[in-house]
Amino acid sequence: MKAVYALYTDPDAAQLAVDALRAEGVAERDIVVMSSEPFEEYEFSHRDKATWLHWIAGGGGLLGMFAGYLLTSTTQQLWPLVTSGMPIVSTWPNTIIVFEMTMLGAILATVIALFVTASLPSRLSQLYDNAVTQGYILVGVDGPSDELAARLDRALASVEGGQVKSIA
Repeated sequence: MKAVYALYTDPDAAQLAVDALRAEGVAERDIVVMSSEPFEEYEFSHRDKATWLHWIAGGGGLLGMFAGYLLTSTTQQLWPLVTSGMPIVSTWPNTIIVFEMTMLGAILATVIALFVTASLPSRLSQLYDNAVTQGYILVGVDGPSDELAARLDRALASVEGGQVKSIA
């Protein structure tokens, strides 16, 4: 793994470092920013956009509901138990199974979507430093070329208040 990063205590300095990396031509998706607390007033914390997770969970719930209804009605029609004129497919008792299947579909869709969007399990190395848990803000690039690494090292060092580090 090769990485160049800097640790900052001040979010203003972290924002300047992100801007310096952009000025060096680093793509937005390649810049890694990690913090132990949210900094909502800074632009670097708004880089991630909203996901479709709630729509995926809703779709999984609808599929689960449909599967639950098919399971209960098909089972009751394949093995009909005629009980004094009552309908073979009874709605109210089936509601319990349909509800549980709806929840199962929503939960499974959510878990699968989380694994896919988080790229888990990941074989790729992830840039991390334990100082993030002590209040530092990590700003860096994972896997730059040798030429770019030297330029990024200078760009991160140009922002005051940072501890520039690199991993060979």
